[in-house]
Amino acid sequence: RSSLQARQAAEGIWVVTSYHHKNDQWYKDELIRMGKEYAVFIDKSVGGGNIPEHLADQQIRRRVRDEYLRDSTVTIVLVGAETKRRKHVDWEIYSSMYDGPVNKKSGILVINLPSTDNGYLRAAHEGEKSTVYPDIYDWTTINTRSAFEEHYPCLPVRIIDSLVAGAHISVAPWSRITPETLEFLIDVAFKDRSRCKYDLSRSMRRANS
Repeated sequence: RSSLQARQAAEGIWVVTSYHHKNDQWYKDELIRMGKEYAVFIDKSVGGGNIPEHLADQQIRRRVRDEYLRDSTVTIVLVGAETKRRKHVDWEIYSSMYDGPVNKKSGILVINLPSTDNGYLRAAHEGEKSTVYPDIYDWTTINTRSAFEEHYPCLPVRIIDSLVAGAHISVAPWSRITPETLEFLIDVAFKDRSRCKYDLSRSMRRANS
């Protein structure tokens, strides 16, 4: 185990990845490859099973969090063109945001994939602009739902809800992901997770669309 992995284990930084399996598996595999080859993060992702849709929201949340996301502290959401339509992605995001008595809420990092055709980004953490985007000098702040929906049309609606609420969620394009930037983005998502103002008022998605 590398010194980075030893530090992450000591601090409790365990990462899971939420994504659209059919469309975006290559990017998940590449992320895991990068994580292992460069010792960027400790992966805790596991395959989601069949969870009955008829269960109440909190029953689904407990099953997802306790069985599939247990011990995780950062969730990376890989956003492709159809990710926001997938019920299991919504369940994983909800369960990651939920601050329970045993499994506390996780930090969330959004990575926009090329299929979104979206060049917008959001730097939500201290030091992120200079570390990940040292070549960008002109930044515009947005904070309304209409602006978020216009700039990020492919983001899952639950992410939009929490961005409007002021949650510290970064949105990075896949083109900016390197071992160094990924390590930084995971670390700051972990450190800022406790002060994220997630909005969980929306009911869980019950079907794909």
